[in-house]
Amino acid sequence: MIDFKFRPESYFTEETTSVLLVKMNYPESQWGEQISIYAHWLEGKIQFEVVDFYGNEYMLYPSSSYEALTLEELVFLLEGMQVNTDTMEGNMELILDGIPEVESDFYPELGKYFEEKRKSFGLD
Repeated sequence: MIDFKFRPESYFTEETTSVLLVKMNYPESQWGEQISIYAHWLEGKIQFEVVDFYGNEYMLYPSSSYEALTLEELVFLLEGMQVNTDTMEGNMELILDGIPEVESDFYPELGKYFEEKRKSFGLD
C-alpha cells in the first residue's frame, strides 16, 4: 500500500538550493513530452518550477511551500498542473495528454502510483 502521508525530511543539502524533484514523461502526448519539476530554496520558502522543452508557463498549486510536500500533496500538484493558457500558442494543452510515467529520487512510491494509474486506464 502506498504511503500518501510520506514526506521527505528535506529536498536540499547544505550545498544545494535547487533540485530536480520529479521527471514526467507523457508517452500518449502528440509530442511525447518530457516535463521536469524543480524545487528551489528561495527566501525561506520552497518554490516549485515546471520546465519543458518548449518553454511553456505552467500553473501549479501550491506554487510554493514552507516544507517538503507529502506524497499526497505532490500527487495533487502534478495532477492539477496546467499550461498557462494566457501565454499558450497552438495546441500546447495536448502536451499533458494521458497519464505520465513519473520518476522522483525524493518520493520512491510516486512512480508506482502513476504506474498503477496507467494500468487501470489500460496504458502500458
